[in-house]
Amino acid sequence: MNSYDFAGRVALVTGGASGIGAAAVDLLRASGANVAVFDLDSDSLPDDVLSLQGDVTRSEEADAAVERVTAELGGLDVLVCSAGVGGESVRATEMPDEEWHRVFAINCDGTFFFNRAAVRAMVARGYGRVVNVASIAGKEGNPMASAYSASKAAVIGLTKSIAKEVADTGVLVNCIAPAVIDTPILGQLSGEHIGYMLEKIPLGRVGKPEEVAHLIAYLASENLSFATGACFDISGGRAVY
Repeated sequence: MNSYDFAGRVALVTGGASGIGAAAVDLLRASGANVAVFDLDSDSLPDDVLSLQGDVTRSEEADAAVERVTAELGGLDVLVCSAGVGGESVRATEMPDEEWHRVFAINCDGTFFFNRAAVRAMVARGYGRVVNVASIAGKEGNPMASAYSASKAAVIGLTKSIAKEVADTGVLVNCIAPAVIDTPILGQLSGEHIGYMLEKIPLGRVGKPEEVAHLIAYLASENLSFATGACFDISGGRAVY
């Protein structure tokens, strides 16, 4: 296993109770970081994790979470925004307004609220690493997933914009674009939707959360020094640009 040195670093992971977020939490903890998790479900978290239960769609909760992490753990060095939802597998012409707004509120608004709060704290300290979890769907667009695809495209654009705003502060902001990963979000998608995505992966399999966690750990580490505003693919070869 690759090793990372996060000794003395503080990380906050949204959506860290399951899936990619949980794998990132495990690796960051194993690498010496003090970790806080913000999630709707915080009952199953390890005892050494600062558990913050809440809703990413509420900006005041994002601000309060960053304030609490900073106060209780002594600062904030790393933010991983992994909270997300797949949304209904439905044609755009049949997409209900409520579902469109729900998916954007979680995937896009939630990421923005936590980026805004965390970057403020990081800039004040002169150091920070932000890793936003987007999706290959945000680059290529998946049928039957217009809200999800559009919201993840927004995360990519948001990442690039914030990164350029703070490029001279010591804070680096990047995102990742996974393809199909074996997480609970697959349960929200139809078999047809999953099959469509698998057909496009040259490696011919679903990715593992642990594989994604290693990319997150690198982007969250001090080893990363000359990349910001970038979108790193982890797609089993699916990505075409």
